[in-house]
Amino acid sequence: MPLPTEPIGSIPRPRELLAALDAYRAGRIDLAGLDAAYDAAVEDTVRRFEATGSPVITDGEQRKPSFLTYPLQLLDTLAADGLTIAFADGHARQLPRLIRGPFRYAAYADAYLERARRFAHRPMKQAVIGAPALSLLYPRGGIPDYPESAFLSDLKREVALDIRRCFDRGADSVQIDFTEGRLAVKLDPSKALL
Repeated sequence: MPLPTEPIGSIPRPRELLAALDAYRAGRIDLAGLDAAYDAAVEDTVRRFEATGSPVITDGEQRKPSFLTYPLQLLDTLAADGLTIAFADGHARQLPRLIRGPFRYAAYADAYLERARRFAHRPMKQAVIGAPALSLLYPRGGIPDYPESAFLSDLKREVALDIRRCFDRGADSVQIDFTEGRLAVKLDPSKALL
């Protein structure tokens, strides 16, 4: 019996894209070459998702620098020494720390959707990061002249704008990543935080 399903969020990047990222960092290819590698990975991901028969597909987040921090690229209001999250497999992810307000996104998910739609023949959904995960950017000690309440208000506005922009660009649906659910249980196994 078939079960209706649809893809969610990130899928592993193909070897060719990983090699292109390494080549770009080493100066062996230029930005145009990297962009072509991103396009090839997105096109392949879209084609494979369409072949599954799923009524809604994604780009597998091939082009995003990170499912969690894509809105933050190149912001000058962040420091690199934010919350560190350790994972059971031994790797860790460190979030940036907000150092001043106001909080604004530098990039929105609709740009990834727009690039992927060129390859799609089915409705597309777009994954966005949720406000609770990004709320971890605000430091425990606060920020002078930028209270947490102002940050949370700015954050909610930016998340809503991210979602709205995806729908405006033709997303069939928008998936809000709930990565903080697992994180909440990791930080507080009693699940009271969650």
